[in-house]
Amino acid sequence: MPGLPGHLPDQRLPGPVFHYIDGAADDELTKARNSRAFDDVDLLPNVLAGVAEVDMSVTVLGRKLAMPLFLSPTALQRLFHWQGERAVGRAASAFGTYFGVSSLSTVSLEDIGRSVSGPKMLQLYVHKDEGLNRSLVQRAQEAGFDCLTLTVDTIVGGNRERCLRTGFTSPPRFTASSIWEYATKPGWALNYLFRERFSLPNLEGHLPEGSQKSMSVADYFTRMLDQTLDWKRAEAIRASWGDRPFCLKGVMSVEDAKRAIDIGATAIMVSNHGGRQLDGSRAPFDQIAELADAVGDRIEIICDGGIQRGTHVLKALAAGARACSGGRLYLYALGAAGEPGVRRILGRLQGEIERDMKLMGITRLDQLNRSKLRSRRGHVENI
Repeated sequence: MPGLPGHLPDQRLPGPVFHYIDGAADDELTKARNSRAFDDVDLLPNVLAGVAEVDMSVTVLGRKLAMPLFLSPTALQRLFHWQGERAVGRAASAFGTYFGVSSLSTVSLEDIGRSVSGPKMLQLYVHKDEGLNRSLVQRAQEAGFDCLTLTVDTIVGGNRERCLRTGFTSPPRFTASSIWEYATKPGWALNYLFRERFSLPNLEGHLPEGSQKSMSVADYFTRMLDQTLDWKRAEAIRASWGDRPFCLKGVMSVEDAKRAIDIGATAIMVSNHGGRQLDGSRAPFDQIAELADAVGDRIEIICDGGIQRGTHVLKALAAGARACSGGRLYLYALGAAGEPGVRRILGRLQGEIERDMKLMGITRLDQLNRSKLRSRRGHVENI
């Protein structure tokens, strides 16, 4: 990642924890493709455009953001740094962008509502425990969350082979084979053992798994989440949220995007869960143009995943996305240096977006369109 602080996360985190962030499903082909997809398209700049001042702001999911990039929801953040979601939320607020919060966050929704001043979204995993689902939605409403994002691509857990090899669970299970990995990272171990007790507070009173009872994330998805989830249920969840923005995360096909419109969704996050679920699935960027051509005038499209550079953001927006988001892009920084690390990576990406807009000869994001792109295959129609 550009601008990653000096102590890299693999040097600061125990092996099982680092590989949970870094790993993906099966052969990890989709994870790699998520970023490589941007290499197949070139930007076509204009010059002499007078770019002394540029406006990077965008309105998405009901909020005006200072830049077209926000932080996707990710689980278990206090395993990567003891400040976890508090650190990430403060950094997102400082940069005027959305902070995504997982159902499996390690800080309560109420705490985040009080401590994070910027726009916030709750990512809802639909559990078999319907009382838990209702509780999560109600608590997010009461805590002042701006958006509800329903994750739809985790109907079962992906085959995360690195996690199987390292024995990663939540909470960590210290075994004879793994204890050395944790013991050789004393800074992490001391924080884990002597600071605030690790827990998943949004699940308390409903499920011990993942918080009091160790379980892999893949097993958690397969055993705890509701595999009967369907469009009728998604529409009911949309209705329960009221008139605030509602997003579906994990939509890839035009057919599903049209159904998202039918149930009243504000936006779709075009995502393959960072390559952690179905290996061999399409990269989000590869799918943006097709979706934008079909439904871009009726629903906001967010390119989620693979973002490593400001030019990636500009390419996605030119292809038809309203904004971009990512998870690993800040988790590496969180693991390496906590809140300063997250602020640094956001600052670097913000600076890249501004510089690259000027180099493209544009002063507003709405000046980006398909005419600014060329496929390596030679025709804009192929994008």
